[in-house]
Amino acid sequence: MWIVYLKELRSLLRDRKTLIFTILIPIIALPLIGFGMTQVMSKLSEKARTEQIKYAIFGAQNAPALAELFARDAGYREVKLGSAGDIRGAIGDDRIKLALNVPAQFAGAIGASQQAAIELHFNSADAGEITRKRVNAVVEQYNATLRDKALSDFKLTAPQLAFVLNPVTIDVRSTADQRERIGALVGGMLPYLLIFVCLMAGMYPAIDIGAGEKEAGTLETLLLAPVSRSQLVMGKFLVLFTVALAASLLMVSSLGLLLRFYSGRLDPALAAVVAAISIGDLGMIALMLVPTAAMFAAILLSMSIYAKSYKEAAGMMQPMMIIAIMPMMVAMIPGVELTWLWSAVPLTNIALAMKEIVKGTMDYPKFLMILFSSTLLAAILLAFCRRWFSREEVLFRD
Repeated sequence: MWIVYLKELRSLLRDRKTLIFTILIPIIALPLIGFGMTQVMSKLSEKARTEQIKYAIFGAQNAPALAELFARDAGYREVKLGSAGDIRGAIGDDRIKLALNVPAQFAGAIGASQQAAIELHFNSADAGEITRKRVNAVVEQYNATLRDKALSDFKLTAPQLAFVLNPVTIDVRSTADQRERIGALVGGMLPYLLIFVCLMAGMYPAIDIGAGEKEAGTLETLLLAPVSRSQLVMGKFLVLFTVALAASLLMVSSLGLLLRFYSGRLDPALAAVVAAISIGDLGMIALMLVPTAAMFAAILLSMSIYAKSYKEAAGMMQPMMIIAIMPMMVAMIPGVELTWLWSAVPLTNIALAMKEIVKGTMDYPKFLMILFSSTLLAAILLAFCRRWFSREEVLFRD
């Protein structure tokens, strides 16, 4: 078994494609791409919040105080348009970012102490939420002046006005600490990266040591060697297991080092969560990757053994990405928590457990249940692979 293992491993390590998928991508490419995307998104979001917005306003005479607030704000620059009919074209041509239209009845409604509305025109698909929030901030300043006037006109004190506007409020006291709140977001993405890398790292070596040997005609020679089928299967399985596990562990190590190194550039809340993740937490994540890598190794080897050619094996394994992602999507559904039932569901339990570890709320009995159920499933899949390999109609399909 170990002779087969070492022979297959040396063969794979000579292959550049294997080195790329097991070392370059998990250690360098994915962490850098992920960190780079985070930095780019942060800078773009900051730019959208601070850049000067070109706007047009129609009916400014109906709300001169509001128009003055926009004119004085350094974050806005007014652009004159011919008529309100030019708004759509001007936004489409990027001459303006937004347009405000104050109707003629606006001043009358405000004077009669009635609620009034202005029209906001903008492209909601282009950083629309940030644009709307920035406009709301200026409008809220205008509303504050109107509320102050209402205090004097209606002879209401500030507490009385607060009661009229909002009689009952909710004072939120969350029991979740900062690590739990941020960890719930970060921990939801971690399984995607690790399981994706684990699957991808094992996929191409699996094609080589199964369907690739069939296509090259070397499988028959290997079967004639004085090695039992069980030893052959275990040797090939251990190669895939080693490659998949090594890639995912390297991914964890590389990502951890990258986050620690750039912790000063991270959001303070996220940096605090990263600092709170201990060596023990990383060890638990690594332990869960062991049965995950074993499951993928057994499944991929079974597929590769069944395929008649390299091309057929590649086609059969492509849907595995979708199949692997679906259980992780379940873990992202609001309300799905790590219970005893979910701790027995393959891959979903891994995703939920990783999220709990990052949050710092891992239930250790459930963690042991996840390890047991995942290891049991990996053993069943390996037994199936061994039985699959012993069938001549599988090895030598017409």
